[in-house]
Amino acid sequence: MKLEKAKYRPAILPEHRGNPLIEALPAKHTDEELVDKLSFYPPHSFEETQLAPFERVEYLTRLKDLRQPLPIYLDCFRAVEMAIKEGYSVKNPLSPTTMNYLHYPTDRRPNIEPRTGYFKPKGCGITVIGESGVGKTCMLEQILGCFPDTIEHSQYKNHSIPLRQVVWIKVDCPDDSSVRALCHKILSELDSKLGFEPTKRAGTIPLLLDQIEARIKSSFLGILVIDEMQNLNLAKTGGADRLLGFIHNLVNNLGIPILFCANPPFNQLLSRTLKAARRAESNGYFDVVLMENDGVWELFIEELWELQWTNVRTPLTVELNDKLYELSVGNMDLAVRIFREAQRYIIGCGDERITGELLEHAASIAIKASKAVTDEIRRERSITALKRKRNITSLPASADMARTQKTELVAIEGVPQSIPGDLSRPHHPEFADALTILQTADDLFERIGNPDLMQHAAAEEKPLELLRQEGVFCEHPLKVFA
Repeated sequence: MKLEKAKYRPAILPEHRGNPLIEALPAKHTDEELVDKLSFYPPHSFEETQLAPFERVEYLTRLKDLRQPLPIYLDCFRAVEMAIKEGYSVKNPLSPTTMNYLHYPTDRRPNIEPRTGYFKPKGCGITVIGESGVGKTCMLEQILGCFPDTIEHSQYKNHSIPLRQVVWIKVDCPDDSSVRALCHKILSELDSKLGFEPTKRAGTIPLLLDQIEARIKSSFLGILVIDEMQNLNLAKTGGADRLLGFIHNLVNNLGIPILFCANPPFNQLLSRTLKAARRAESNGYFDVVLMENDGVWELFIEELWELQWTNVRTPLTVELNDKLYELSVGNMDLAVRIFREAQRYIIGCGDERITGELLEHAASIAIKASKAVTDEIRRERSITALKRKRNITSLPASADMARTQKTELVAIEGVPQSIPGDLSRPHHPEFADALTILQTADDLFERIGNPDLMQHAAAEEKPLELLRQEGVFCEHPLKVFA
């Protein structure tokens, strides 16, 4: 537990000033300062590379400690920082509103309104989605590590406020989607952060919910992080819905910000209802994906490559960079494991250079269980790269063209988005796909057939009749292309 004595500093927003919960939080950092706080580069020296092989192998454990923040880390940190402040903005412990909030359960509040008004919760949701091994949990641990676990208050200006403020707790979603199990985890974590003896659990669900509500309120919890949300048991009747309902009650009634961290199946669960999706992403939705072989990958690989405990230093070449990226498919965890195994395998041999063949051999050992998945990802990338962005069908020249082109045209990837004022984007996506396909068609001029048709129609008394006869006039485009 990281317990800190409260040190108050003026809040940035005028409406936050005079709120000890916000003014006791760490000072706001610039992006440059934040990168320093989120990063950790294990120590490494030339002298260590000259040690005996059995000693150098032990130094390889430091590779796991490398923390290279990526751009998404900064965005996620800011979302967490703002969520905590927003939640605290309506819980000033010096306010009569907060006293009323602390004293009465949300469903048994008296009709006598405090002079500062009833409590109006400002909880929000943040969702972090990503496959296993892409660094979600590691990112969250780094972000949460920038905040104290618990802040102890005693005196704020001329006011005595003997309380402990729990800034954050992190729990794992129970495998059985049980509200009771999640309540027990939350209580245990709060007891740990507050330095209390384990709380005796209430025997029934209603009493347990009252117990959780009272403890969360009195600890002034800043944000609740729930990891492994893909554990929600969809097969258990009503289990997932009950648990999500309990969590949303924390947001709606207690004003507690919630951060969900999960593997991709969880976003399918959220998308079943707009209500659940809207709440879960109200303060940010972050997709943590495999890195592309670009500048972001370079940030990581350059720091990783520095950590060599071989007796000769192998410079990072384009070939070695590409080979490690190919083997790890941009997964940081797999890249670290391959690089560690490569050094472990070669240290103590006569030639300790790192080569592409060595990385391949290391991958066959270090990520054997992940090989099927990485092979599938590489295969999908190869297929995507080989796809030719062109239309593979011909537009019919008959009068039925307008009715059939909706089903016969091959849709291009992605859905064009209309942005008001941005004339570089299509404002009628129902037409955009077909027009884009025509623009890139190899046989565009052959399809036109009669390039002078419009001029001929203009000279006719009934031009639309001619266009209908030629099959190029669509009476109801919105119905056809919608």
